[in-house]
Amino acid sequence: MKLKADDIAVIAMSAAFWSVLNATLAPLFWQVTRLPILCDLLAMISLIVAVWWVRKLGTATLVGLLATVLNFILRPGAIHFLGFTAASAVFDALTRAAGYGRCFSGGAGPALLAAMGTAATWVAGLTIGAFFMGGNTPLAWFSALHAAGGLLGSLLGISLVKALEKRFPRRVEKAG
Repeated sequence: MKLKADDIAVIAMSAAFWSVLNATLAPLFWQVTRLPILCDLLAMISLIVAVWWVRKLGTATLVGLLATVLNFILRPGAIHFLGFTAASAVFDALTRAAGYGRCFSGGAGPALLAAMGTAATWVAGLTIGAFFMGGNTPLAWFSALHAAGGLLGSLLGISLVKALEKRFPRRVEKAG
């Protein structure tokens, strides 16, 4: 995978967006609501924008790994973020398997992306619930809440990509 400078910049900005908001706002949202939705929402916005721009295998994984490192720097005890690292790799594999052109085209593309984002964040919920919640949370419910956050984030990420396509029409033509 050969990345250009703008690809690296988008990966870095997506990871920074995700990790900074996750380290600052997500804990507050969790304390107030006890809902694990904001983390997934931020994840999917970041991953969808990066994958849309770069369209290369490894993009979502790189965003997830960089966001994980940044999260550990900002919140050293937040080991549960490894669930999102796993979700990033799952989203990477799913978007590659489906084809970037198909994911970011009209028609079924948005529904496909939303389904893949929901599936990836469901994996995050399963991972976090199984390994980091100490058995205190019903796994099916916890992972479903993560999936709901992933669906919301996917819809927002898709909307953001649609807006970016109007601003950067060349990206629409980029082969998948």
